[in-house]
Amino acid sequence: MANGKRLQVTLRRSTNGRVYKHRQCVAGLGLRRMHQTVTVEDTPENRGMIRKVAHMLEVQEA
Repeated sequence: MANGKRLQVTLRRSTNGRVYKHRQCVAGLGLRRMHQTVTVEDTPENRGMIRKVAHMLEVQEA
C-alpha cells in the first residue's frame, strides 16, 4: 500500500497515565519521548494508530 507519501508525526502530550493501547499505538509509530518527530509512511495501519491517539499528536504531510 506504500504510495510514496509520508507523514511527520510529533508527540505533543505525555503517555503517562494513558490507556495501555494508546501507549502501544504511540510506540508503534516509533515515538519514545515528548516533542520527538518521526516520519512514517502514509498507510491505513499508520492512519489508524494516528487517529486513535490524535489528541496526543501533531501530524503534518512530509
